[in-house]
Amino acid sequence: MKYTLEFVQELLIEAHKMKASDVHLSSGLVPVFRIHGELNQRDLPRLTPEDAEHIARELMDETEWKEFNETGELDFSYGIAMISRFRINAFYQRSSISLAIRIIPNEIPAIEQLGLPTTINEIMHKSQGLVLVTGPTGSGKSTTLASMINYVNQHMNRNIITLEDPIEYLHRHNKSVILQREIGLDTKGFPSGLRAALRQDPDIILVGEMRDLETISTAITAAETGHLVLGTLHTTDAPSTIDRIIDVFPANQQSQIRVQLASVMVSVISQRLLTNQSKDGRKLVTELLINNSGISNLIRNEKIYQIKSLMQTSKAQGMYTLEMSIQEALRAGEISSETAKPFLKEMMV
Repeated sequence: MKYTLEFVQELLIEAHKMKASDVHLSSGLVPVFRIHGELNQRDLPRLTPEDAEHIARELMDETEWKEFNETGELDFSYGIAMISRFRINAFYQRSSISLAIRIIPNEIPAIEQLGLPTTINEIMHKSQGLVLVTGPTGSGKSTTLASMINYVNQHMNRNIITLEDPIEYLHRHNKSVILQREIGLDTKGFPSGLRAALRQDPDIILVGEMRDLETISTAITAAETGHLVLGTLHTTDAPSTIDRIIDVFPANQQSQIRVQLASVMVSVISQRLLTNQSKDGRKLVTELLINNSGISNLIRNEKIYQIKSLMQTSKAQGMYTLEMSIQEALRAGEISSETAKPFLKEMMV
């Protein structure tokens, strides 16, 4: 049996039907689906190095294939009409090609469908500031951001510019105008794309990943100058997110950044996807920080370590910690104690 493009498309369609989140294709291994967080090996022949190279070549266009050969790794997107879009990372391991494929549903789920707090709807009505969605890889950050943009698109007249690497969810213009720019294709990088966005009359700017000093600095400036900026960071909770942003800057600038961040921060949403009680899906658990005078004072006065305590006692303002969310899911029987235990232990360390 040969791994033709048609066969790989059928494999991806099967993964979509089985509600897999990822597909892994690597020489020496059978195709692997990640279903509800667990790896599932398919009853198919092992891929040869030639199979893996052929698949990668078929999924990429000429420009992507050239860039991949120059860099040895590449993020790109692929779509199957009426089925789904796929975010693909191609890379070399042991001198042969591997593919990690993330499945992106065509339909963008609503904020309520995801299990996110409806407070996020109110946050999206803000005219300016910085909103961050954080969590490890595979925790659903892109889906959360897409649902937030979709909410705006359905309810508000806004000019929205997104910077993504690569573009995952496709948005259609509704009440808002949504212009989606792909890193490497429509703009060279996040910093240059973000600087350009400031001259494109945006109301909302989405930055797919705030990964360096220049991007973070420009995002904070954009949030100060009348734009609502959405972004992601690979941090575990709200305090570590604020620490990460401050620590990116040189020591002599950190005092100024604390003041700016205390002023522009709107919210930090941290999240995880945990296997549900029946092990046939996953449960989203979240943490929500909403900036108020108390949080601002702690940021300005270098007392970020006290933020968690303030969040625990500010439920009336809509705030709660990840631990509180996990405990609530445990009490509701949505996750098992076995699933919750390592996360609760991790938070107590």
